[in-house]
Amino acid sequence: MTYTLLIADKSYSSWSLRGWLSFRAFDIPVTVKTTRMYCDQFRLDLEDFAPGNRTVPIVKTPTGGLLTDSIAIAWHLDRAFPDKGLLPADPNARARAMSLIAEMHSGFTGLRGACAMNLRTGWERFEATDAVKTDLTRLERVWGEALDAHGGPWLCGEYSLADVFFAPVATRLLTYDLPISDRALAYAQAHVAHPAFRRWRAMGLIEGAEQPVYDMDLPRRPFPAPEPLIARAVDHGPSENATCPYSGDPVTDFMEIDGRIFGFCNPFCRDKTVADPEAWPEFMAIYHS
Repeated sequence: MTYTLLIADKSYSSWSLRGWLSFRAFDIPVTVKTTRMYCDQFRLDLEDFAPGNRTVPIVKTPTGGLLTDSIAIAWHLDRAFPDKGLLPADPNARARAMSLIAEMHSGFTGLRGACAMNLRTGWERFEATDAVKTDLTRLERVWGEALDAHGGPWLCGEYSLADVFFAPVATRLLTYDLPISDRALAYAQAHVAHPAFRRWRAMGLIEGAEQPVYDMDLPRRPFPAPEPLIARAVDHGPSENATCPYSGDPVTDFMEIDGRIFGFCNPFCRDKTVADPEAWPEFMAIYHS
């Protein structure tokens, strides 16, 4: 038996992102189930998965226990997988990482309330409130102190759960083009270029229509992520590969990139690759072969 993780919309659910990265960024095996917010099915899926719970992420452990909050998931996985480096080994760096996680979990409410996570678009002309500006000042301080103390490139040296918890905040800075220092901007840009994050965002882009509740009366601009290779779905092969790069099953669905045709075992495998080919090492191994 393995862990099972219930999450919601990848483009919008910031706490789901934290739960997912706590597994995927550290190569911890997990079965992922996804529900969609703002519909009747969300309540039904939560009730079926963990009766009485109303929020995601939720994890079922191999022993049948439930972890019903992202910080509980983080502490559990750090103890269960001490060799995965979820938290720094150095005692001082570890203490800072845990403090950063706790502050992120309970704080920055001005920023989180005014700037919902949205990985499908950027907004222009967003005007930061005083509460948002106060949180940005605090963010600059805690990030700067951590980077100074541990030398970067991540908050406590190597990528850790501290970075996992600040990943959705980093995306907000970019989505809303908030006034931050060059150093904070570079740290935020490192998040959206992180391999696990790119896979998360690629899957979110193909989950369905945009959630209208996250729309704003502002001009749109592209979400400021690394520019993907240009790819498109096509309706026939033959493809260069006979089996899917992810499952190893025979190909049935096709994608074109740079005049070359590649095959996949189902539309999901194809479409997540179309969204960002470079996010998927298994595909890029075929592409570069």
